[in-house]
Amino acid sequence: MSELVLAKRARRRKGLLISLPLVLLVSMAGGLMLGAVPFSLGDIGAVLTGEGTETSRAVIVNIRLPRIIVAALAGACLAASGAILQGLMKNPLADPSIIGVTAGGGLAASIAMVALPQLGYLLPGFAFIGALLATGTIYVLAWEKGTSPLKLILAGIAVNAFFGAIQSGIFILFSDRVQSILPWLAGGFQGRGWFHVEFVLPYALIGLLLSIFAIRPINLLLLGDDTARLLGAPVERFRLWLILLAAFLAGAAVSVAGLLSFVGLVVPHMVRLFIGSDYRYLLPFSIIGGAALVVLTDTVARTVFDPIELPVGILLACLGAPFFLVLLKYNKITH
Repeated sequence: MSELVLAKRARRRKGLLISLPLVLLVSMAGGLMLGAVPFSLGDIGAVLTGEGTETSRAVIVNIRLPRIIVAALAGACLAASGAILQGLMKNPLADPSIIGVTAGGGLAASIAMVALPQLGYLLPGFAFIGALLATGTIYVLAWEKGTSPLKLILAGIAVNAFFGAIQSGIFILFSDRVQSILPWLAGGFQGRGWFHVEFVLPYALIGLLLSIFAIRPINLLLLGDDTARLLGAPVERFRLWLILLAAFLAGAAVSVAGLLSFVGLVVPHMVRLFIGSDYRYLLPFSIIGGAALVVLTDTVARTVFDPIELPVGILLACLGAPFFLVLLKYNKITH
């Protein structure tokens, strides 16, 4: 790689180091300010310092702030999960939804809402457990004296289709209860409060902190299995650890956000186009970018279409699919 390319990437890394956190902060501030009841930065500052009116405190602290925190955590976890899977499988199309992780969470949540509608507060837990069980199933199916990225993807596609079929069957058999499931399946943060923050925060923080330790294994696996083994890397142990971590992150996000698509696929791509595939930079920038993207799109989804609140999952799909097709058209889908 030429010195000119390396210098250009170094400049872009510095630019992203400044711009991405700024975009996240602006998105969060916009989320607090915009809505049916608009607020100024002064109003927000007053509330955060313990002052402000009772109405502004109720709306900002009890409604908007927890929703923004949940959206940021979900976006960060999904982007980190997608980045890890793309590096692990050396496939730029890898994504939590493709390997069946989100399908497992969606199926478990659907069963919970149909069978135990009175225990709605347990929904995040069901979704989380479903995502982890789906991952375990995929790994067992792909194992045969070791695994490979291709086997994991094929097993994930099969599990994804199987879980989707079961979910469709549930919708038909319990058609009278489907209406309560659809908003969650569309993905969104309506009604998210401090309970959801308290639920997902420990899992998100643990997963995101552990992802720091995934940087070196992914960079080694990107060199190829044979080269990684020559350098002393336990390839199968790394692969198991990374897929479990990716599922853990995706499960945490699915448990509070529903089925959000394209975050884990598009965000790592956008970052990779700017700075290359070195996970020392790609993974942290993807985490910040994922948080910013979901917070921003959630704010747009609940304000632009007022008085209707569009599920953010629909908006993300409408934005992500054309973007992905443009990348594909101009040969930007690279490793």
